[in-house]
Parts: sequence; structure tokens; C-alpha cells
Amino acid sequence: MAQVLEFRLPDLGEGLTEAEIVRWLVEVGDVVAVDQPVVEVETAKAMVDIPCPYAGVVTARFGEEGKELPVGAPLLTVAVGAPASGAETEGSGNVLVGYGTSEAPARRRRVRPQAPMPAAPAPAAPPAEPASANGNATAPEPADGPVPVISPLVRRLARENGLDLRELHGSGPDGLILRADVEYALRAAEVHGRTAQPPAAPHTPVTPVPAPSAAVPPAQPPARSSAAPAGLRVPLKGVRGAVADKLSRSRREIPDATCWVDADATELMRARTAMNAVGGPKISLLALLARICTAALARFPELNATVDMEAREIIQLDHVHLGFAAQTERGLVVPVVRDAHARDVESLTAEFARLTEAARTGTLTPAELTGGTFTLNNYGVFGVDGSTPIINHPEAAMLGVGRIIPKPWVHEGELAVRQVVELSLTFDHRVCDGGTAGGFLRYVADCVEHPAVLLRTL
Repeated sequence: MAQVLEFRLPDLGEGLTEAEIVRWLVEVGDVVAVDQPVVEVETAKAMVDIPCPYAGVVTARFGEEGKELPVGAPLLTVAVGAPASGAETEGSGNVLVGYGTSEAPARRRRVRPQAPMPAAPAPAAPPAEPASANGNATAPEPADGPVPVISPLVRRLARENGLDLRELHGSGPDGLILRADVEYALRAAEVHGRTAQPPAAPHTPVTPVPAPSAAVPPAQPPARSSAAPAGLRVPLKGVRGAVADKLSRSRREIPDATCWVDADATELMRARTAMNAVGGPKISLLALLARICTAALARFPELNATVDMEAREIIQLDHVHLGFAAQTERGLVVPVVRDAHARDVESLTAEFARLTEAARTGTLTPAELTGGTFTLNNYGVFGVDGSTPIINHPEAAMLGVGRIIPKPWVHEGELAVRQVVELSLTFDHRVCDGGTAGGFLRYVADCVEHPAVLLRTL
């Protein structure tokens, strides 16, 4: 006899808590095999094909294309026939973080025959507060047991606004509390003339809260204020939302400082021309700058680090995983070149080209977008001379490179036209002082002006 197994959106790792359905790869009634891709989703980091851990017939899909689902929400159900060897129901034991496909079949949740649930349920309206004897609303008693929350972003939003998640009724699957539920509760609290507060300590007097007026029904979300500015509203979601969160966190947590210097890049450009004139793979300017960065980090390892404030420790890292900023149609992404310190310029050129193409096509994996220890930002491609980069949290520094253009420059005691570039270094002032940062930047500038300096580190 066939049994119906539910497949939920797996934990995609790296702190990702939701994903948007881009394209379904199967229809209801299709026969699927173990590990067959069934849906293409877009996270804040990459496009991912999600394989199904079961073999059988698709009986339901949950979520339309373009809808965002939280981790743990149902994706589809599969009718699995009674296996001869148990291979079908055991699944593949494969593929993504948090998949759990090797779990025993008896522990999987079965779906009772019923109509498919909506693709993306709207946030449920908070229940009306029961009135006390004097006509005032009373707060519901917090429920015992674990709070059904998956997303750490939801927990943080509630914690920062003093909202007790135990008082909420989630609108997600199985009562899962979503970000929309928390935001709705906060808006409702503002309309009722109060702000969310942490649970009161015992014996602390609480001022009664008047019941909401009939003009603003408690079960309806508040209307947008007429004073709100008019214009196009763009949701902060996907890549744009992830960038906003990360940059805000960097500014909030890292006491950064920036130093910069102009450098004569004429000899570096000549060296690149000479290297490419002898045949073989062409060497990119970005690869040369990356090689200079790794050499500088070997001399100033304080900048290849991260800060653990809970332990009050600076962790100097053994490997250089070099991130580089890449602008794509989906927004700004930072692919990471693993073990950049162990690569020569040809290997760096090839890896930059591969990751740039993957960024352009949207096929970068989460692993290729995380784990960086230092970032190189070549904003000169946008035709600008300088910038003060924001550190890519939790790294400790970022090197910015402006455009290389002809400028008047004093060379060997005479005024000449040289190829000049502005270099800027933004660094976490907790990991080092200005002397170390200045030493790093000066070494980079010296290598740009005199590429032969690099020979001493090879």
C-alpha cells in the first residue's frame, strides 16, 4: 500500500531562512526518482536546484512560482509504493544541509488526505483579547513548550522590539511564526497606543490599556498613514535584502576606519602587458592585485582576521579566502576564491573568470559566496576614483581599487604623465591600529609601483 510522504524546504545552510520559488521542475502526477531536482529556488545568496529524497508520484505542490517560503515549509508530497528493499522510503541520505533524508521512515510525518494547503498563507489576524471584569483587555497567557520559530531573523526582530513570541499565533505551517506575524504584531501594538515590552517582572504594576476603538478594528492591519511618502516601494528581499542586512550589521558592529593613498601603476600595467605578450593564458589585472593582497596579508596577518566579541578574542586566520565584489543583474555579490594565498596569477585569473561567469548566470552556490577572510573591491570598473568600502562582516578589512587613469605625476624628479590609481583600505580598528593598516596599504602601493617587490615574497 502506498504511503504519502511530505518533503519540506530543507535548511540550505549558511544562515539562510527562506527561499523564493523560481520554477517548478515537476507537475502533480509526475513520477520522480530519488535525488531528482524538483524545484529551482532563489535564496539571498544563489539559485539552487532542490532534489527530492523520495521516489514516487507527486501528489501535491505547495507554493506558486514567485512565492517565498520559510525553511521547514512543505514543498510537495510524494506517494511512495511499498518497497522491496526499503531503498525508496529511506531516501538518499544526500544532498543539502539539514536534509535528514537518512532518517528512519517511521519518524517521517505522513500527510493525511486533504486539500493542499495554500501556497503562501497570509498572516493570521491576532485573536481578539479577552476583556476583564473592568472592560480592559488582558494579555494572553504565554504558552508552555518550545516556540515554533525557525528563522533567527524573526527571533532577533522580536527580541529587539521586546515582543514575547509565546504570545503569538503563527500563520505558517503547523503554527510556524513568520516574520510577517511579528511585524503585524508590532504594527498592531502601535495602533493600540502602546509599544511592545518584555514580560513584566513579578509585582510590577501594569497600567491598564484601553480597549481598541471601533475606528480601528484590532483584527485588521493598520492602513498606511496618509503622511507616508508616495512613490515606488521596492521590497528588501533576496539579494538586495541580504546586502542590506549585512551592511547594516557591519556598520552597527564594526568600528571601521579608512586610509588611502595614490600610487603610480604604470610599471604594474607594463608588467602585465609583458606577461601577456609571451603567450599562454592571459593574466588579469584583478589577479595581479589579488596576488599583491595575499603577499601583503602574509606580512600583516592582523588584517586576515575576525573578532569574537563573546570570547573577547581576535582570531587570526591561517588561510586567505579572498572575496571580490561582483555587480550582477541580481545585485551585488561577493564570490570567494578559496586558498588564494596558495595560487599563482594564472590560477587566480582562471578562478576569477569562473566565479564571475557563475555570478553573471546566477549559478553560484552558497559555498562559493561565503567563508571569505578578506575582500578586494575593484570599483574602478564603474569609472570612479575612490570610495570608503564597508567591511564585509565578519571580516576585518577590505581593499578598494579605483580606476587607473593618466595623471600628472612626479617621476624620477620630473613631471610626467603616469597611470595613477587610488587605493583605499577600510579596516576594523579592533584588530589593529593605524600603523599596521598604514603599513599594509603602503606595501600594496609599493608593489603596484614596483612589481619587482613581489619577487621577494615568491
